Amino acid sequence: MLQLSNGQWSSLYNVFSFGLISMLACTIYTLVCQSRVLPKYRSALVMSSMVTFIAGYHYFRIFNSFNDASHANAVAVGTQQGAFNEAYRYVDWILTVPLLLVEVIAVLGLAKEASKSLIGRLVPASAAMIILGYPGEISSNNGTKVLFGILSTLPFLYILYVLFVELTKSLDRQPEGVAATVSRLRLLLIATWGVYPISYLIPILVKNPSMHQMAYLFTDRQIGYTIADVLAKCVFGLTIFKIARMKSAAEGLVETH
Repeated sequence: MLQLSNGQWSSLYNVFSFGLISMLACTIYTLVCQSRVLPKYRSALVMSSMVTFIAGYHYFRIFNSFNDASHANAVAVGTQQGAFNEAYRYVDWILTVPLLLVEVIAVLGLAKEASKSLIGRLVPASAAMIILGYPGEISSNNGTKVLFGILSTLPFLYILYVLFVELTKSLDRQPEGVAATVSRLRLLLIATWGVYPISYLIPILVKNPSMHQMAYLFTDRQIGYTIADVLAKCVFGLTIFKIARMKSAAEGLVETH
């Protein structure tokens, strides 16, 4: 059991609530905006809606798990029954990360063969990244955390490299005004995805932490993961919508109000 302060407990309660409503709001927004882009770009918005809907469901489960594991600000953490269930995040990620990658590929408007090639490389890499990260996440041994952290970082870096290269190569094919947004998408990708390994490393940063320090580490990690999720799914999804809308306008779609 980790004894959280009133501030730590309420911060986690509020940040999980914020994560949940952010995902639900983005799901609704991207669904109702389908008509504002050309049909060929709507699949990207559908993927974005699926990403935030799945994440919203899992934040609902995370929120409930946190409540159920809490007893007078003490939170049970681990893999035992009644403990805060960290696995919800990894089930979420193994579903949403491949969809997020497909979402990016769909909005780029690449040739069919190029899209298939990217999906065939990136989706397995994303699954490997999540699967390799989970044993380190739940382990209480820092050596195990470091080992699986390194193993999961390899496909992580591969995904970032491939996406950065492909996004850069697509800049010349984008309509006027869209290239700048796609260029910013590359930076957003690195900035948002970079928060995850930092949050993963938080428990390793303090050697032999006291129970008081462990409460801080747990709180900081959960806040870090939630902020990263909102940025990587909601903000990223809204940027994808902006690109799809700009490309649709450049290709002749006239919006009616």
